[in-house]
Amino acid sequence: MPHSVVLVGSLDTKAHEYAFVRDRLREHGVDAIVVDTSVLGSPGFAPDVDREHVAEAAGHRHADLVADGDRGAALAVMAEGARRVVLRLVDEGRASGAMALGGTGGTAVAATAFRPLPVGFPKLIVSTAASGHTEAYVGETDLILVPSIVDIAGLNRISVRVLANAAAAMAGMVTSATELPDLPKPMVAASMFGVTTPCVTRARERLESLGYEVLVFHMTGSGGRALESLTRQGFFAGVLDVTTTELCDHLVGGVFDAGPDRLTAAGETGVPQVVSVGALDMVNFGPRETVPERFRGRNLYEHNSSVTLMRTTADECAELGATLARKVAPATGPTSVFLPLRGVSAIDVEGGPFFDPEADARLFDAIRTGLAGSSVELVELDTDVNDPVFADAMVDALHAAVSARSSAPSPSRRH
Repeated sequence: MPHSVVLVGSLDTKAHEYAFVRDRLREHGVDAIVVDTSVLGSPGFAPDVDREHVAEAAGHRHADLVADGDRGAALAVMAEGARRVVLRLVDEGRASGAMALGGTGGTAVAATAFRPLPVGFPKLIVSTAASGHTEAYVGETDLILVPSIVDIAGLNRISVRVLANAAAAMAGMVTSATELPDLPKPMVAASMFGVTTPCVTRARERLESLGYEVLVFHMTGSGGRALESLTRQGFFAGVLDVTTTELCDHLVGGVFDAGPDRLTAAGETGVPQVVSVGALDMVNFGPRETVPERFRGRNLYEHNSSVTLMRTTADECAELGATLARKVAPATGPTSVFLPLRGVSAIDVEGGPFFDPEADARLFDAIRTGLAGSSVELVELDTDVNDPVFADAMVDALHAAVSARSSAPSPSRRH
């Protein structure tokens, strides 16, 4: 069979379910390589990679894990072993997809093994945790979580349908995958939010007309982490970081926190970047009733039924400005920061619900102070962030930086 899927899971408790999925894959013309990550009970059938080999891949003896009796520690070892086994199978060209079934423990083990796989490589877990808080499992990857509806504990009229559908989906992904042409266009990352969409749309269209392929990321926490991760991996010739709103959520405690490393990858890797302050006027929460009690008296705006925005205060804006400057000032590559003096979002304009000139002034002053003496170019325009003039100016700056970088001689050609 030309296509194989690596199946990762515990065959001591879920052997029947894994055998069912293995057989469904085979019906679709896809072979299965079963990797057993069980710890205590006896496997229900012989896997292709047994649990002893999985433990050894992580530098441990399976018998020692059993003797220690620490399930949490054992799962961590088996997760690391599974990660190494799966990566080896993929590197050797023996697996063209990865799949698993499980509860929270099985999902955690499989997710650890699957997250390092490349973007676009089919990876799917049927999980009891799929409809809950999934960030810890998925991270910034394209891992697919399929809700199991019922526990992975036996075959019944619901689980059979869910597992059969998942197997069909995986088979479809691995058998219909096509090799994409290696496009000569340089790639640029752009950060967007609903309140900066006009700016980023204009910028994207102009960049595309200049010959770039533009990948737009939605700044919802996971979007920022994905942008940073792919930048570190060397995907991008430049970064147009219009929308840095996730800094607000990290500072104040909103739901779209991208973590402490947001706005660092381009600077640390020398990738040309043009940065702005898009949507630094807001912290994000869910429906209004989910806004923490301590914030109920703040300036709140219902963006839609699922998202409530909270205006950042002048003090918060000053801290955000200092943070942004601190992150970009040490950049090792060409870096510009653009300030739209008439508003940082679609609702931070005169007459808008978040219009607050004092808060914006504190934001801008902190950035000016923080960048003083650095090599970062600071550009101030008397427009709001969504004015086409602002978008065009950012694009011109990024295009110039990328063009200068690509035309510079490589170190090996210098004398």
